[in-house]
Amino acid sequence: MTTRHRTGPAAALAGVTVLALAIAPTPAPAASVPPVDPPVRCSSATHPQLADRLARDIATALTGRRSTLGLAVRDPGADLSCSVAPTRHFDSASIVKTTIMGAVLRIAQDENRPLTPFEEENLRPMITRSDNDAAVRLWTYVGHDRMQAFLDLAGMHDTVLGESFGLTRATAGDEMKQLDVYTTNPDVLTPEHKAYGLRLMAEVEPDQRWGTPFGAPPDVVAHLKNGWLQRATHAWRVHSLGIFTGPTRLYQIAVLTDDDPTEAYGIGTIQRIARQVHRDLALAAGDRTTLPQGDPDTTAPETGDGSVPAARS
Repeated sequence: MTTRHRTGPAAALAGVTVLALAIAPTPAPAASVPPVDPPVRCSSATHPQLADRLARDIATALTGRRSTLGLAVRDPGADLSCSVAPTRHFDSASIVKTTIMGAVLRIAQDENRPLTPFEEENLRPMITRSDNDAAVRLWTYVGHDRMQAFLDLAGMHDTVLGESFGLTRATAGDEMKQLDVYTTNPDVLTPEHKAYGLRLMAEVEPDQRWGTPFGAPPDVVAHLKNGWLQRATHAWRVHSLGIFTGPTRLYQIAVLTDDDPTEAYGIGTIQRIARQVHRDLALAAGDRTTLPQGDPDTTAPETGDGSVPAARS
C-alpha cells in the first residue's frame, strides 16, 4: 500500500507550433529562452492562437528542467492537442493501474455481468490509494493475454507489458489513449463502466493528489492516477495522468518523466506544466476567475510507489 504523498478531453493537423518564448504581455524574442528539445508541438484548426500560446507556455515551464519528458494534452472542445516526445518509453510505475482497471471493467462488460466482489474489493484500493497488493491480484487475475487484448482494443500499440506490472513500458501518447477509454472513446467501455472508473480516479486520496491537478480551476473535477518510482538507472520516474471535467469542460493531461534527481523534482516539473495548461485552457474557455496559486515545487517523502519489487529496482 502506498499513501505517502502530500498535496499540492480530436486534434487537427493545423496550426502546429514549436515555440520557446518567455511569458510576457508582448512575446520576447525567441533567443531569450533556450529551446526545449524535443520541442513542444500544439495544434488546433479552430483555435490556432491558443495552440501558439500553450506551446510557448509549456516550453517556458520546461526551461532549465533536467527531467526527461513525454507529454500529451488534449482538449476536444477547443480541438486542441499538444505533445512532447509522445512515443518515448518510460517504466510505467503505478499509472498502469488505470490500464489494469480498464481490463477488469472490459472483462465484466464482455461477460455481461456486474463486477464481482473480488473485482470491486481490489479495484477501489488499487486506484484510490495505489495499493500494490490489490494491483498484483488483479494483474494476475486478468493475465497477460487479456491485458494485451485490452491494449489492442484501446489502440495502445506502443505499450509493452512488463514481467511485473510496474515495469510495463508506457508512452505519453498511449496514456492519452488510455484516458480516452474513460472519456471520448466509444468502443472500449460502456458509459456505466466509464463512470465507474472516473469515480474511483476522482476519489484518489488527498496525499496522492499532486501533479496534473496542480492549478486546476475550482469548477472542474480532477480524475487522476500517479506513479513514482526510483531505479538504479534514470533515477526517479514520476508520472501523472489527469482527466478534468466540468459542466461544459473536458480535457486531459498525461505527463511522464524520468531522470528526475528526486521525487520532489519530478513532481515540480509536472506541476509547472500543469499550472500553464490549466491557466491557458481556462482563459480560452472564458473563465476569468482567479485560478489557484502556489509553488509548483513541493516536498515528497522520496519513497517509491512499490510498483516494482525492490530486487528489480
